[in-house]
Amino acid sequence: MGGERAIFRNWPFGFRCDESPYLRANSCRFNVEKTITPAMSSETGVINEEAEHFQADDPRETSSETGRIKVLLIEDNPGDARLIQMMIEEVDGGLFAIEHVDRLGEALERLAVGDIGLVLSDLSLPDSVGLATFSQLHTHAPHVPIIVLSGLNDTTLAVQAVHEGAQDYLIKGQVDGQLLARAMRYAIERKRMSQQLAGYAEELRSRNAQLQDDFNMAREIQEIFLPHQFPTFPHSVAPEQSALHFSQRYLPAAAVGGDFFDIFAITDTTGGILICDVMGHGMRAALVTAIMRGLVEELMPVAADAGKFLTEINRSLHTILRRTREPFLATAFYAVADISVGEVRFANAGHPSPFRVRRDIGIVEPLKTYDRRHGPALGLFDKSIYPTCRCPVNPRDLILLFTDGIYEVDNSRQEEYGQERLLAAVRQRSGLPAEQLFDELLRDVQKFSNRPEFEDDVCLVGMEIVRTGNGI
Repeated sequence: MGGERAIFRNWPFGFRCDESPYLRANSCRFNVEKTITPAMSSETGVINEEAEHFQADDPRETSSETGRIKVLLIEDNPGDARLIQMMIEEVDGGLFAIEHVDRLGEALERLAVGDIGLVLSDLSLPDSVGLATFSQLHTHAPHVPIIVLSGLNDTTLAVQAVHEGAQDYLIKGQVDGQLLARAMRYAIERKRMSQQLAGYAEELRSRNAQLQDDFNMAREIQEIFLPHQFPTFPHSVAPEQSALHFSQRYLPAAAVGGDFFDIFAITDTTGGILICDVMGHGMRAALVTAIMRGLVEELMPVAADAGKFLTEINRSLHTILRRTREPFLATAFYAVADISVGEVRFANAGHPSPFRVRRDIGIVEPLKTYDRRHGPALGLFDKSIYPTCRCPVNPRDLILLFTDGIYEVDNSRQEEYGQERLLAAVRQRSGLPAEQLFDELLRDVQKFSNRPEFEDDVCLVGMEIVRTGNGI
């Protein structure tokens, strides 16, 4: 308290203090005069009226006899402590019951009892000095609002104290009873609100953690649905001897994704490959992909006819989802590879056209080059008919299927990577094995956008033609 004594002569209510350098705690004199002005009386009335409607949030923080909020005053100067109590009593309307201690150690012991509703504390005490005083109080009673009442007019110190959790920082020579009582009331209310918000935040974190666990489980289930072992052609041979080889890269933008693909055998010489992109991503899109997988299993009897397969999927999907309140659509591409005749029969539901990589002559071209017919996205119209198109394939050809997440990526100049850049990138790497080609394409797009993550789901699926003909 040594450096703060001279400031106390500015206390209100006619308080006078000896400014002798040999000032001791008991040398202060008080002449608390009843000098309340009419304006101050009016202010007092307002506080009294507010006090009638204000109670501590925790009943343990009130006096059991009077219902008043218990305030712990920590001040080592008895004169200052008495003055503070008198200031509060003049204007608080009986709201506060003040208990006084003059050491931090005593304060910590008192706080351990757990029924204090507010702390008023000086920072300079015989057993603690500076912000360390506040820090210890806040650590021992984090749920109790603390107002620093100091004689030091130090803005930096005040900001630090508030930053560390103090409800207010008041300067003794610049505060009167009305201001102090209001600060105390508001500190209690702010603390109550902050604790309430902290409770809401904790509840939200808990719910988010549960939701994240649900998403993680959904992602695991979705990954189980995706093919990891591919069929062989014919089915009796080892994978390395199969007439068709498959590869894939799947990168969901969220915990679960809206892209979906499936690969299955129809006969020993024909295989089906489906890729689908549900509008949006996240849980809603993932649920629709789960429905799509169920429809694929259900419609296997017509899987050899590419156009009819998509037509039936669309009809069933429209029937299932027509009652949903939100709009829905999904693009899809389905191909049937017939290696006995060296042909791919395909149908397109508004999906980006796959590429045919002709490694033998170094040409890469979209399948729409062979037949541009296609149908609308799935789910829009229940009676849509999807035509079956045809494209020849040769040994060493690669059919590359993809979703729009691979090319609908912008750089810092708001330029889109686009299908033309994707086509050029595939042409530059047409001789690479499919999996290496996929990895280099992903790196090229990431370099273009200068971002490691994709904003949309990305799915790449490759079908390599090893050999064709009846004698496979």
